Amino acid sequence: MQMSDTRQIAAPPSEVYAALLDPEVLKACVPGATEVTGSVEDGYEATVVQKVGPVKATFKGQVTITDLVPSESMKIDGAGKGGAAGFAKGGADVRLAEKDGGTELSYDVEAKVGGKLAQLGSRIIDGFAKKMADQFFDNLQQTLEGPAEEAGAAEGEEAPKKKGWFGRSKD
Repeated sequence: MQMSDTRQIAAPPSEVYAALLDPEVLKACVPGATEVTGSVEDGYEATVVQKVGPVKATFKGQVTITDLVPSESMKIDGAGKGGAAGFAKGGADVRLAEKDGGTELSYDVEAKVGGKLAQLGSRIIDGFAKKMADQFFDNLQQTLEGPAEEAGAAEGEEAPKKKGWFGRSKD
């Protein structure tokens, strides 16, 4: 399974690059991560709990980051075993470029699964992999930019209540 995407993040490339190497940021961004430890030099160990279709598993695995070009690019490779559920492994080429006062992050991901997971079919697996990647990069974006503000409501001010028929509040 392969996929590619691009994100615009309102933070400089050096900040995005540093965040991708920080185990605490990775733990906060990887959906289902319960533990991420290690370093760039030694590699990271991660524990992730996920449910794919009817299969729920705890994956324990290793992540290595190579081909580091500070503030520009890196290659992330990971492999995890989920016991009877099977295994998952994959890699991502991540590129960062300064654009519009922030960072354009683009990535190409390749993933493979085996065991019970592979029996679920490519449609379920592909959908799950896309959802995981999207959620990871949404989480990374929120970590770096802060939560999205609600449009129309000033800070510390309650959003106006919506009015229904006859001017009554819908809330």
